[in-house]
Amino acid sequence: MVERRVTVGWAEGLHARPASIFCRAAAAAGVPVTVKKGEDGTPVNAASMLGVLGLGAEAGEEIVLASEAVDADGALERLATLVSEGLDELPETV
Repeated sequence: MVERRVTVGWAEGLHARPASIFCRAAAAAGVPVTVKKGEDGTPVNAASMLGVLGLGAEAGEEIVLASEAVDADGALERLATLVSEGLDELPETV
């Protein structure tokens, strides 16, 4: 299992537009990814808009991205960058 802990960088948290951006990026990652809020949260499918919105992750809170795929490192790094920097889209060069 590969994990990345990241602080939510979007001012509005992981809600509405940012959640949509995140879910699209997770779906395009090429590996199954889960996300949970904090250490003890329940993991949800990172590509599920309802699951991600249900986390209620606010700006400055920590989320944990995880995948059991062997080649997940790059995908998790790109998603972590997207979340921590509060980007409007996933940079292709990250």
